Amino acid sequence: QWRLHSLLQGPIGFILLSFFLDGVTGQIRYSIPEEMKKSSLIGNVAQDLALDLKRLRSGRARIVSGENMHYIDLKTDKGILVVNERIDREELCGDVTPCSLSFEIILENPIELHRVTVEILDINDNAPFFPNKDISFEMSESATVGAKFPVESAVDADVKQNGLQNYILSPNNYFVLKQQANPDGTKYAELVLQKPLDREEHPSLSLTVMALDGGNPQRSGTVNIIVSVLDANDNAPVFNQSVYQAVVVENASKGTYVTTVNATDADSGSNGEIIFSFSKIKGSKLDEKSGDLTVNGVIDYEETKMFEIGVLAKDQGGQSTSAIVIIDVIDVNDNSPVITLTSFSSVIAEDSPSGTTVAIINVKDVDSGKNGKVGCSLNGNTPFTIHSSLKNYYTVVTNGALDRERNPDYNITITAVDEGSPPLSSDKIITLKVSDVNDNAPVFEKNYYEADLIENNSPGLSLFSVKAHDSDSGLNARVSYLLINTQLNGNPISTYLSVNAESGAIQAVRSFDYEQIKTLNILVKAQDGGSPPLSSNTTVKINIRDQNDNAPQVLYPVQTGGSLVAEMVPRSADVGYLVTKVVAVDVDSGQNAWLSYKLQKATDRALFEVGLQNGEVRTIRQVTDKDAVKQRLTVIVEDNGQPSRSATVIVNVAVADSFPEVLSEFTDFTHDKEYNENLTFYLVLALAVVSFLFITCVVVIVSVKIYRWRQSRILYHSNLPVIPYYPPRYSDTLGTGTLPHVYNYEVCRTIDSRKSDIKPMQPMSQSLLSMDGVETGAPQMDRQLSGNCSQMSTLVSHPSLMNNGFYLDNRFQKPMVCTDGYSLSLHGVLSDWTGSVFCTRGADRRVFRWKYC
Repeated sequence: QWRLHSLLQGPIGFILLSFFLDGVTGQIRYSIPEEMKKSSLIGNVAQDLALDLKRLRSGRARIVSGENMHYIDLKTDKGILVVNERIDREELCGDVTPCSLSFEIILENPIELHRVTVEILDINDNAPFFPNKDISFEMSESATVGAKFPVESAVDADVKQNGLQNYILSPNNYFVLKQQANPDGTKYAELVLQKPLDREEHPSLSLTVMALDGGNPQRSGTVNIIVSVLDANDNAPVFNQSVYQAVVVENASKGTYVTTVNATDADSGSNGEIIFSFSKIKGSKLDEKSGDLTVNGVIDYEETKMFEIGVLAKDQGGQSTSAIVIIDVIDVNDNSPVITLTSFSSVIAEDSPSGTTVAIINVKDVDSGKNGKVGCSLNGNTPFTIHSSLKNYYTVVTNGALDRERNPDYNITITAVDEGSPPLSSDKIITLKVSDVNDNAPVFEKNYYEADLIENNSPGLSLFSVKAHDSDSGLNARVSYLLINTQLNGNPISTYLSVNAESGAIQAVRSFDYEQIKTLNILVKAQDGGSPPLSSNTTVKINIRDQNDNAPQVLYPVQTGGSLVAEMVPRSADVGYLVTKVVAVDVDSGQNAWLSYKLQKATDRALFEVGLQNGEVRTIRQVTDKDAVKQRLTVIVEDNGQPSRSATVIVNVAVADSFPEVLSEFTDFTHDKEYNENLTFYLVLALAVVSFLFITCVVVIVSVKIYRWRQSRILYHSNLPVIPYYPPRYSDTLGTGTLPHVYNYEVCRTIDSRKSDIKPMQPMSQSLLSMDGVETGAPQMDRQLSGNCSQMSTLVSHPSLMNNGFYLDNRFQKPMVCTDGYSLSLHGVLSDWTGSVFCTRGADRRVFRWKYC
């Protein structure tokens, strides 16, 4: 920030800050001197706009528009504006004052627009100078006192106090210098004659005029004036008006008439002839004879809105006078609107809600009035709309649902039209791509698939493939296939068929048997790779086709291994007599199950025949007495498969009139008395093994019993010494040590449970240890235990006594319980033969010890 102390003290700038809030729009104004170094601080916009630095960064704060933006830079990390390039006020604005740079700072999410104006203050870096180093003019000696001669104005690029302030004339006897001001505020000097000229005394005069500015330090420029004294031209030209007003349309063609200046001279002859000339020439042409002012260059309203031209009228005698011509430029609609894309997202998700911002544009028209008023619209039927959010800013937003599958991208044409006559317009096309979301489930090519599979297939056989398509893209369109788990005959369907996750190929996991499974119905799911995934199902029917893999099975006559079955045919049987019927079935289907019957072998082929289709065995001639009683027929049953399978059955026929006759004939059939000798052998072998194992077990059991009996007798007659046990010193809570009472017991372990007992080694009057659940008030140490004492090794916890009782042995089932409020606990098992328990109440502990004997 800068404070203005005094222009005379140096070029120090100042800041004028003001806010004009309109929605989210703020305005700031700063003032800085020109010629500041690069990176010099202009102002803290974050502080002045009450913005947080995080907001500047998150809102992507930036300078988006404005002329000569390269002079200013926004440091978003510090929230300050700095000089980005040396600023020369004279180069930037010329003589226009005040000189300022205007631009906008925009923030997004939400959109905020802040207008910033930086005024460039002038410093005294330019000295006044005259366009010409020397000025020569002629003056008649008859010029009267008070005659004026305008001095060509000095030029100072600086403005205000630093601009041209004063003129000083060098000392002389004839002229004084008077300062005058033009309507635009510029100052010029006039030489005023204060003493009549005498050409004979001074034919020429040499003067010096110094132009001074008001800066600190002060700067100056000089011009040399040479005055030639002429004879007798006493009158100077006079303009009919001191200031001329005119207008001209911008872009007027060269030679267009503007206005006419007019001056008169009272002199006659050559002293009265007037010539017009410009003091400054800028885009115009002046006819020196007629005073007609015409266009001589390109006039642009956006560059210059007004021309101020100094016109000089000079007669032949050397006298002259001046006037000012002010020309106002009229704007025409010669500039089309300019569309600037401020913010744009080239990709938008297809599930974006209505009202999603797509682009932010800035539209400007440098024309003025209606010519500079612009309206924006979108061309074409698209799901987008445009509306104005801030001045000169428009937002393109979605106005409907997007569907990438129908329109993967949009070319949005933005048209800006001004209100000029005729109106001018400009277009800008932005291309917007629609990104995919997973909004389409895979779709199978068919809702129902059906295929055939011949039974006895090899596992892994590929049947066919299902195919699904997903109209999404990328991973959202990547389809994988899986089998929906169902049950078939109590087994998961995946144990029968599988589907390839990538290709959708359906394969047989196992070999199928038509006789067990004839049809499989499965559900296949197609699932895409989206998140969350979408899926669809299709039904697949697999028909198992039959193969001729089963031979016919004969149901009748039953073929038995140990008994004889024969059909009886009386000898009086006529031709076509039905002997029997061979009944067979084939579990295959179709032609694989069509059966035919043929007589393969017979004792007398001329006597019997078999029906080809029905399997009926009939006589084909009259039975005679010569025909053998025993007739053996071999019938073959064949199916119609390719290749065919067959079964053979033997039919025994007895040609006789009575049953005894049949028995006498069939008793010598060696084939019918077949005996399974192998079965008999196995039965005998099994009986021998079982008998051997039984005898072995009896011997082992008797030996073990005898051994145990001998061991028990040895233990019963032995006298084992008592091993005393002294537990460690016990300290109570008071810190005093007491020696617990120790009681030793001897437990005898024998095979004979009647001789096992427990004996106290140190009898006492009363014990705290109770056994077998008897009264606890009386001494219990002398009580004899009964039961088998074998396998006694440790105390066993009693379930009903919890932690306050133990069994002495699993076999004894004699509980040991402490009385008189004492708690029983196991002290430790020293070995398989000794141990101790103690009854505790407070600091008093009674120890009991046992020992096996």
